[in-house]
Amino acid sequence: MSDGSAPHSTHIARAGDDDSPLGQLNLAPGVTVDAGLVSFAFSRSTGPGGQNVNKRSTKAELRVLPAAIGLNHGAATRLLTVARGYLTSEGAILIVSDEHRSQGQNKEACLERLRAIIIQAQHVPKRRVKTKPSRGSVERRIAAKKSTGEKKRRRRDTDE
Repeated sequence: MSDGSAPHSTHIARAGDDDSPLGQLNLAPGVTVDAGLVSFAFSRSTGPGGQNVNKRSTKAELRVLPAAIGLNHGAATRLLTVARGYLTSEGAILIVSDEHRSQGQNKEACLERLRAIIIQAQHVPKRRVKTKPSRGSVERRIAAKKSTGEKKRRRRDTDE
């Protein structure tokens, strides 16, 4: 029936519709977000899958604002850096999954990617401590350079 020119239908669902009775999503250790602030949109997927692709809306799109996640200031700024490939022009994080043939698996894949991004943003990078080479190591390095230069000078032809 469909000639391929009809637009894909989109179904929008809230994360709390079937995830948890309390309306909270546990995204990472110590990070929960109100399920009403995370929205999912489902549309027809592309690629292999036979007639299932034409009938089912299995592609999942997760959309959440970074401010809704509720991280501390440092982790929130790292989140924007880590998730820069997922940010929309409105500043929302958009994660899309259509690798599975099931809507539930694609939804879970989106949540897993979001969890991985949040965990990565929570990691505080180790601060670099500037060091200065010791006087002895500088002298040894210069002595090694001089001996290498002397060795190369001895290899040269002296009849010019």
